[in-house]
Amino acid sequence: MIQENFSLKAHNTFGVDVSAKYFAEASSEGELLEVLQEFKQRNAGGSLPMMILGGGSNILFTKDFEGLVLKLHLLGISEEMINDEEVLVTAKSSENWHNFVMHCVGKNIGGLENLALIPGNVGTSPMQNIGAYGVEIKDVFHSCKALNLETLEIEKFDKARCQFGYRDSFFKNEGKGKYIILEVTFKLKTKNHEIHAGYAALHSELERRKIEHPTIQDIAEIVITIRESKLPDPSEIGNAGSFFKNPIISQENFEILKHQHPEIPAYGDGENIKVPAAFLIEKAGWKGRQIGNVATHEKQALVIVNKTGAATGKEIFEFSRQIIEDVEKQFGVRLEREVNIY
Repeated sequence: MIQENFSLKAHNTFGVDVSAKYFAEASSEGELLEVLQEFKQRNAGGSLPMMILGGGSNILFTKDFEGLVLKLHLLGISEEMINDEEVLVTAKSSENWHNFVMHCVGKNIGGLENLALIPGNVGTSPMQNIGAYGVEIKDVFHSCKALNLETLEIEKFDKARCQFGYRDSFFKNEGKGKYIILEVTFKLKTKNHEIHAGYAALHSELERRKIEHPTIQDIAEIVITIRESKLPDPSEIGNAGSFFKNPIISQENFEILKHQHPEIPAYGDGENIKVPAAFLIEKAGWKGRQIGNVATHEKQALVIVNKTGAATGKEIFEFSRQIIEDVEKQFGVRLEREVNIY
């Protein structure tokens, strides 16, 4: 069941050519437990790491993985009505995220439409607390079930236990490498949908289309249009979507930046201000810039691309390091990587 020295090039959206010492796939919880048992025997000393691979869309491999890479194929979607307006929708972890969003939108189930076309699988959504256009997973999250790798027991996590933060959660910190998310349940609405159209790009597109009372279908369609116009397709050029988090800075620091750049966009509550990393990267002169095999995308400075298809993970990481240092030097703001580095 476990393969050795397995190439991961086709299993990460950067297309980085690295290999895993061990690789296995599981299509059921039973197969998953079998793989874990076999790996336990091979890893008698307990020194080898294990990584759960979803869509490979938020990962940068900088070297070969000296442990087990486990790819899951857990599929299925179910619904449970709470009342005539709210519904719990549960998706297994390997369901493609965008397809799941469109499944809900197609059934007029609202809450996820702003998150259309985000790459990856359902199981990684709570890990990253993915978000876009004013909505984050924590806004619609109900619970998830995860396998404790130490006890091999399934545990249920509610919103509080997940410790959601900006592109952050328990599963990226204390729980990293200790759990496998098996399914995620969202609390969504079948009617009286809450429309989130406050972001300028959404608002302007609604005005352009002369839509005064948008539906969740309108929002999903516009989000897809905007993302497709700015973000490169990983099947055409290697990338992991947004590489950096949008930094959150103090009001004082924001006022300094605004004095220097009056046009800078911002979102926040007056104390903590979120500024677009793409704006800072572009102003620092990095939009569309290429060094060797790596570049930032010409339409979206947040996205780093494997421009030639031959970039190594180390090259991409070094490129991102230079961006971080340059932005900090010019603006006094230190960017954080959103992509998981291995």
